[in-house]
Amino acid sequence: MDAKVKPGAGDHMLIGEVARRTGVAARLLRYYEEQGLLRPHRDPNGYRTYPEDALRTVERIRELLAAGLTTDDIAALLPCAPVDGPVQACEMSVRVMAERTAELNRRIEVLDRQRAQLTAQLDASLAHADPSAS
Repeated sequence: MDAKVKPGAGDHMLIGEVARRTGVAARLLRYYEEQGLLRPHRDPNGYRTYPEDALRTVERIRELLAAGLTTDDIAALLPCAPVDGPVQACEMSVRVMAERTAELNRRIEVLDRQRAQLTAQLDASLAHADPSAS
């Protein structure tokens, strides 16, 4: 038996085991719990124990964070995100993902303008550079 799995816990793992198996620090797992993203069981002695499907839930949380969603967004759409399979197209998930997509599009537009302005500045600088100054 793995020493990190609590004896008698069945398929439940302690936070250290979840951290080891997911590569996510225990501190971050506790943060996910505070945000309502993970709901471990509490033993009478206060230990957090996680069911096996918590591994996939953590993976899903990491995927959604990488896609640009906030923990608040994820908490809102997790009911539409089964452990296996894609996020379901419920009203909340569609709204959250559409809002984040629109926000990313706005940010991309700003970055495109900034890049164009900076490129123009660089081109102008290079066009007027003194070749003997190098």
